[in-house]
Amino acid sequence: MTKINSSLHSSRRKSRKSHFSAPSSVRRVIMSAPLNKELREKYNVRSIPIRKDDEVMITRGSNKGREAKVTSVYRLKYLVHLERVSREKSNGQSVPIGIHPSKCVITKLKLDKDRESILERIKKGREIKAKAKET
Repeated sequence: MTKINSSLHSSRRKSRKSHFSAPSSVRRVIMSAPLNKELREKYNVRSIPIRKDDEVMITRGSNKGREAKVTSVYRLKYLVHLERVSREKSNGQSVPIGIHPSKCVITKLKLDKDRESILERIKKGREIKAKAKET
């Protein structure tokens, strides 16, 4: 059997290298978060790259169930920082806790015309795929 996508490696070593040395544009796509059920029904889209000012709910870890607004997307570390999700340092200073976007669910999108066009494009692709499946 031949490889379907020749640009992807099945080697653990090469996959890890490409993941950790990925450029910012690729990291954006890797840092996608799933949409909640209502948004998924509305837009017919499963996940979308996370951005600042989106509202998310944490689904894993000790902060599970907390809803917060994204304050920063830290692409270098593959993390997002959320409002009021922080811990105290020994000197009393507050430090934001980094959370991976896959461990969050987007509950409210910050929409602008670029984001709307992305949602529309994905939706069209899904509809075409569904029609092809029927025939």
